[in-house]
Amino acid sequence: MLDSNRLDGKVAVITGAGGELGTATACLMAARGAWIVAVDHDTAALARIASTLGKNVLAIEADVTDEESVARYVARAQAEMGGIDVFFNNAGIVGLVTPITEYPLAEFQRVLAVNVVGVMLGMKHVIPIMAAKGGGAIINTSSGAGLTGTPGMCAYNASKHAVIGLTRSAAAEWAAKNIRINSVNPGPIESPMMRSLEAGLSPNNIEGIKERFKSLVPAGRYGLAEEVAALVAFLASDDARYIHGGVYTVDGGYTAT
Repeated sequence: MLDSNRLDGKVAVITGAGGELGTATACLMAARGAWIVAVDHDTAALARIASTLGKNVLAIEADVTDEESVARYVARAQAEMGGIDVFFNNAGIVGLVTPITEYPLAEFQRVLAVNVVGVMLGMKHVIPIMAAKGGGAIINTSSGAGLTGTPGMCAYNASKHAVIGLTRSAAAEWAAKNIRINSVNPGPIESPMMRSLEAGLSPNNIEGIKERFKSLVPAGRYGLAEEVAALVAFLASDDARYIHGGVYTVDGGYTAT
């Protein structure tokens, strides 16, 4: 019988750890026994999560778009924590909300740098550590936007579709080495990122946009970061040992309609 959602003694690296999803997941994994390596470019956010988790966390400032920076946070996790068992490859940005005909190339490239290059670099440097240790679990953050299209969000949608492609390709490469690689695809979640999206779509009618999004969710509400964290923690656990290359929505039915 499978009954092991505990993460006792496992080392979990979380990028974008200072955001809503990253922090909620770090707290849940720590409560289930994991040691947390919190990675973010925001030093103030890292200080907050370090204060929350206390001795169970190693906080590292890093830029996920820079390969040397990625290599350094992976090396520190290996050296100071003894390895990496779980990797929540979560750092991401929304970017500008505007029609594709008006989308600045530099902004498009910035979104892809964080959301796609950052995910690829994370896997590039974490996978060898996991392979040497005998396996591990990687969970990449895509989005409901990786399964649908949204007007004004060409860069974000393209980047999140790409994350699913990266996930499936890497899963096919590394399943035989006992490295499980899956993606989570949140729908609208109560978070500063969602506030940014609402403001970008209609700065003079933010509440109206929120109600419109909620009306598109069969569950009738935005999700909570903790509800995404529960899925991520499951995929990190031994109960998910035969799950490879999966694309899992946690969206209140948003992409089902």
